[in-house]
Amino acid sequence: MPSHTSRHTAVAAAGGLVAFAAFGLAAPAGAAAAATPTISLSSAYLSGAVGATGDPTVTVQVAQSGTDASALTVTASASSRTSVAQTGDVTVSGTGASRTVSVAARGQGYTDLTLEVTGSGGATATAKLHYAASESVQAPADTRYLTGSSDASAAVDVGDGHVVVADDESNVLRLYDGSASGAPVRTWDLSDALGADKEVDIEGGTRVGDLIYWTGSLGNNKSGEYKADRNTVFTTSVSGSGAATRLSYEHAYTKLRDKLVDWDEANGDRYGFADATADGQVPKQIDGFNVEGLEFAPGSTTTAYLGFRAPLVPPQNGGKALLVPVTNVDQVLASGAAPVFGAGIELDLGGLSVRDIRKNAHNQYVIVAGSWAADDNSDPYALYRWDGVAGHAPSKLRDLPTSDPGGWESVVSVPDLDTAGGRVQLITDNGDADLYGDGTAAKDLTHDAWKKSRTVRFPLS
Repeated sequence: MPSHTSRHTAVAAAGGLVAFAAFGLAAPAGAAAAATPTISLSSAYLSGAVGATGDPTVTVQVAQSGTDASALTVTASASSRTSVAQTGDVTVSGTGASRTVSVAARGQGYTDLTLEVTGSGGATATAKLHYAASESVQAPADTRYLTGSSDASAAVDVGDGHVVVADDESNVLRLYDGSASGAPVRTWDLSDALGADKEVDIEGGTRVGDLIYWTGSLGNNKSGEYKADRNTVFTTSVSGSGAATRLSYEHAYTKLRDKLVDWDEANGDRYGFADATADGQVPKQIDGFNVEGLEFAPGSTTTAYLGFRAPLVPPQNGGKALLVPVTNVDQVLASGAAPVFGAGIELDLGGLSVRDIRKNAHNQYVIVAGSWAADDNSDPYALYRWDGVAGHAPSKLRDLPTSDPGGWESVVSVPDLDTAGGRVQLITDNGDADLYGDGTAAKDLTHDAWKKSRTVRFPLS
């Protein structure tokens, strides 16, 4: 058993260490120094937006040998560009080994934020968070940001606020919580299943039962070259719902473009599909060939409408938007049956074309109408209501704002259009947008956490 003298010496030594630490002095030679704490980030890159609600966050893990994690403090100690975010704009929440860091952006641009953990004995460690902030947008309280990709091109509701989003720059499907900003819950890269070397250029998707039908644009690429992978329509089966959603690849069909050209030529070449798909013809022109919408006919599980971004009919200012029914799309995908087309449906959308089309359980349709041109961030957009019946005219619901980055590309879900106060959820394609003011298109950003699309819930009246 230690003597009274030895116990007194130990206490005095410990007290001396505390005293030295309290006055910022070095501990005496031979004294035990506190272990260096550790700090790590769930992601070194984070994006936000000025004035945003519920921006993405990062998780910080901290530890120190011999010290309870709850005794550690985490702060932001420096910012490389205070016009974007200052240390006081960083909030650290939570206790224990795991903390959550959020940032309230002051201005557009980039900054490196230094996060510092302080442990017992005053020992510290730091980590860098590379932060990017985009400009403020209209209706920020109704806006959320889907990170990991900027090129959202089609979206399908899978319940409990969750949505599967396609990307026209890859063959990856992403599951998001559509009510929260942040990274995907789960992803599926279908390149191998599709046998695709390049992007399918997924532009439309819709669900019937436990199957989701997806379509590529079917057109040439932006250089006017034919790329076989774009001539793809495919299905995925759905199991579960919400965050538990799982997708499985089912079938693909790779001749729909060719059959559309044959059908049009057999019917007097009314829509000019043969010329529009010729080598050298770009898809996004008023007489081009480019599919962007896909939805089933009223009450049908076999007839699907293909919505065309181009051509307009006739191909001139003020022309009508085009839908082409595929009356046996179920058999086309399930067994490779030759597609059967119904008569083209021409809709007056005020000189705009179909960018997406979605219906609800009441067979009420909402059409996102936009330009056939490629300059998405400035051309007009509008929402139209339709009943899905050929020969019936659509009616305009409202114009959509165009001052914010990105083109309106996808409808997630449609409320009951006869009930006051309904909101429709839309998603933008931000691929060509300069989000952070440095002249870099979002699709070309080097970090996926900085790439993002917007989802917004718009009132319909």
